[in-house]
Amino acid sequence: MRPIQFFFISLLAIALIGIPASRLVLATGNGAPSGTHYNLNIIGVPKDKTADMNNNDGHRIFVQLVGGEDATKLSGQIFSTITKVNKIFLYPAPSGESFKVLDANATDASGAAFQLPALVSTTWTVWARALGTPKGTSDTTTCATTAGADLVLGTADDEVICSMATLHMERTKNAKFSNVSGTLLFITIDVVAGTTLSTCLGGLTGTQTLALFNTCLQNYFWNYQNNGLKLLQLRFYPMTVPNPT
Repeated sequence: MRPIQFFFISLLAIALIGIPASRLVLATGNGAPSGTHYNLNIIGVPKDKTADMNNNDGHRIFVQLVGGEDATKLSGQIFSTITKVNKIFLYPAPSGESFKVLDANATDASGAAFQLPALVSTTWTVWARALGTPKGTSDTTTCATTAGADLVLGTADDEVICSMATLHMERTKNAKFSNVSGTLLFITIDVVAGTTLSTCLGGLTGTQTLALFNTCLQNYFWNYQNNGLKLLQLRFYPMTVPNPT
């Protein structure tokens, strides 16, 4: 059977089982979907950057080639006391705006800043692949803060809470993109009964997965622990393909 015939037969089968054609995404040779997307490169560098990179939307963020914290040790710390190195702070885009690098330097004391659509978790997917020197790895964990008074420390300051899910990437030969939306666009946490967080979530307790920018948490960021990975490529794709007009 010719490829073009197989393609149209596949479309017919999809239509028959009720999947809208607008949801169809075709894969490319590198494993990523085809279509319009936003690129973000996270680049590991052996020497910290010193230049001012605020409002420098170059579709890239610099992190230490070897550096960053273990997210399991970061959880429970007071937000105002943690180091910002190798952390990418996440902000919801203002109305009418979309993805944008606000600060490209995660190697300095203030960390990097990245803007995403406010509803990114339910309207976009993110795909990743690791490139650069073979054997390099990285671990990216979505973190945020909740009121410290809810937790063990009993303080009025905000306490860090990191997701139970971490994105582990390793440079391999012929690396392909994979869908990593579940780790980068959501945060999975344990919600304790009787806390302000549980109340905010309508009484939910136990393991809960929340979308980025859920208002029951604040100060969202990606904790980037790097062990020699030179390049993490991210591609953000809208969940649906617009119908032709």
